[in-house]
Amino acid sequence: MGQYTASELWSITAMQSFAGFSLFSVLLLMALGLAIIFGQMGVVNLAHGEFMALGAYTVYLCSQLAHTYAPALVPIYFLVAIVAAFLASALAGLFVEWSLIRFLYKRPLDTLLATWGLSLIMQQLFRTIFGAREVTPTLPDWLMGSFKPSESIDIPINGVFVMALTLALTGGVWLFMYRSRLGLRMRATVQNRSMSGAVGINTRWVDRMTFSLGCGIAGVAGAAFTTIGSTGPDSGSRYIVDTFLVVVFGGTASLAGTIASAFGIAQAQSIFEFFLEGTMGKVAVLLTIVIILMIRPKGLFANKVRS
Repeated sequence: MGQYTASELWSITAMQSFAGFSLFSVLLLMALGLAIIFGQMGVVNLAHGEFMALGAYTVYLCSQLAHTYAPALVPIYFLVAIVAAFLASALAGLFVEWSLIRFLYKRPLDTLLATWGLSLIMQQLFRTIFGAREVTPTLPDWLMGSFKPSESIDIPINGVFVMALTLALTGGVWLFMYRSRLGLRMRATVQNRSMSGAVGINTRWVDRMTFSLGCGIAGVAGAAFTTIGSTGPDSGSRYIVDTFLVVVFGGTASLAGTIASAFGIAQAQSIFEFFLEGTMGKVAVLLTIVIILMIRPKGLFANKVRS
């Protein structure tokens, strides 16, 4: 670091921190859905990244339709596409839970293998429909460009939008989980499934809605992802390991833990990978997480759950 002046170090740190915030936003959007599915239901969904890719491809389709058939709607199509991405992934998740996952509850190894197979099938479907090359939707003008808070710091507007979307969605998930009737039933089911069923909660229906909601949130993550990167058939699989890392490190079924974990991992990766080599930075982050998990095996914010 000796070749940098103090001013350059400040600018580099500020820019890397913002890059870390962008990565934090994508990881958190991905992890929110996975934390609901894995934390609340105990389902290891290796196809979660493909539901994110489904949301991204939905935005791409909306972009193509808007530019071809309704040019007047181009400035606002992206907001509609976010809702469409949520619905497409949520409906796909509903179908997958009904047709596959419901037969595999309490069989974690079978669930893991089944969702891994599902992820391969979905990747091949994307490749058949959209081709092997990565695609990028045409973003509206208000998402393009950047602003400069100082001469050496450049902040992209799409990154700020993704962070705002992440904050809004995180607040919405918190309100849903802790201020809605269905959220109450979800938390009751994960704390004591037998007792929840005994007091009249339809736990099978709660499971279906939980899986569908988690997949829908992954779809929104895919919509956000299109503002900062291209989408390909295997785009979702690139983030699935980091997403599981966020959920496990934060503590399953803990919203606060997921947020803290995503923030810590994203910032550490962004800073370490700049000042060290990319691989060494990743190794440093993983070693830190392993050491912390040896001290706190249930993660940063472990919930007390009755069996």
